[in-house]
Amino acid sequence: MAEQNSQTAKVTEPRLNRTLKSRHIQMLALGGALGTGLFYGSGEAIIIAGPAVLLSYLIGGLFMYLVLRMLGEMAVQEPAAGSFSHFAYHYWGEFAGFLAGWNYWFMFVAVGIAELVVIGIYLDHWIIIAHWQTGFTLLLAMTIVNIAAVRFFGEFEFWFAGVKVLAVIGMIIFGALLIITGAGGSQAGLSNLWAHGGFFPFGFGGPIMALTVVMFAFGGSELIGMTAAEASEPETSLPKAIRQFMVRILIFYIGATAIILILSPWNSIDSRSGSPFVTVFDTIGIKSAADILNLVVITAAVSVLNSGLYANGRILLSLAGQKNAPRNFMRLNRYSVPYVGIIFSSLCIALGLGLNYLIPGGAFMRVLAIVTTAVALSWAMIVLVHLRFRRAYRRQKAANGQMRGLIFKSPFYPYSNYLCLAFLGGLFVLMLLTGFTESGLLTRAFGLNRPLITLPVPDVSISALIVPLWILALYLGFHIKKRREQK
Repeated sequence: MAEQNSQTAKVTEPRLNRTLKSRHIQMLALGGALGTGLFYGSGEAIIIAGPAVLLSYLIGGLFMYLVLRMLGEMAVQEPAAGSFSHFAYHYWGEFAGFLAGWNYWFMFVAVGIAELVVIGIYLDHWIIIAHWQTGFTLLLAMTIVNIAAVRFFGEFEFWFAGVKVLAVIGMIIFGALLIITGAGGSQAGLSNLWAHGGFFPFGFGGPIMALTVVMFAFGGSELIGMTAAEASEPETSLPKAIRQFMVRILIFYIGATAIILILSPWNSIDSRSGSPFVTVFDTIGIKSAADILNLVVITAAVSVLNSGLYANGRILLSLAGQKNAPRNFMRLNRYSVPYVGIIFSSLCIALGLGLNYLIPGGAFMRVLAIVTTAVALSWAMIVLVHLRFRRAYRRQKAANGQMRGLIFKSPFYPYSNYLCLAFLGGLFVLMLLTGFTESGLLTRAFGLNRPLITLPVPDVSISALIVPLWILALYLGFHIKKRREQK
């Protein structure tokens, strides 16, 4: 579309098959985000904020919607396999493409590890099986699904995401009936939203600090941009999926969490015993509902793992086209699927399953913190690249008055960009502040006698502290690559 950065070379990527239909795109957009962050991570968020966690989901969802509109504008105007890594390379420079691509790839490797970790926890509800066994089995199965034809992947994800959607809607309706009829027991009632310490049991700081956990739930929403190169009608399917995002937030995140909070006092939820969606129904004596929901949350986790492998194969393909990754990642099988990148990503996820042995206690929260940092960095890259994309578009539009206008224009430019950057910067600050809890890393490092943060928030400060080191490591890796190219 717009003029490229003068320092970037021409990108050559093999053509992918455009066989993903609108219904596939709709479910992929939902499948990438509706998973562990809601079904498992919501328990941690509720402990931090109480009923006010509903505000956390609303605030986080609003900012995520703005980021998706920026990504959608670029993806619809210029469909590409690498999504925002492609745009970063073209409109910012080689290192920007390198940083955006490898950071996003790393994020989905961490997401895959997180999903496999919690699947083992979910299965403990029924039977105790070594987590590594279930992890490797499911990883192998999803790898096979991903290296098949993309249409097969789309169908698989369509039905898996469909199970999640129907289950959450069914849970909301069933939970509402339990509340209305009184069948949910004496502990159920609207008063649970304010009776146990108020709606803000930890003050306004609760929902603010809960954002460090809540934002993980939205990681994967930007996956929709990755589908543009394989969508049969990207100009209609992508805008439709993005416009429906806020409706999904209201229904699936806020609606489902509200039902859980009404059915059971928020302070009786223990995130360590599994998904709050399962434990709440188990607590009120509806064993069958708990079993069904446990199956659903396992399906949700597998779905997100599946979507992540899809994304990683395409991001490595794009990086290879930029010469920011080995050219072998551009190899396609007879179904036009980047199978080398998918298999490589699966092997890296398999290595990460060592978390179950090295740090099984709290492994999920550690991986969650890493994912939140990586995805927040990816969102910041989208916002910054969109600013440069618009500037390039305006220059080219001025030079060529006949050029078509923006198909899916992001609202409130550039103010929405600056607002999102401020929000993401604030998120990193909040993650740093979690280190000042009673046993937090920074509390001990500075020898403080009293913690600055008294909220029951997990310490994820280490993930924010390593951001500069992570960017530096990628910068060094980029320059090592450049030197090898010059030899």
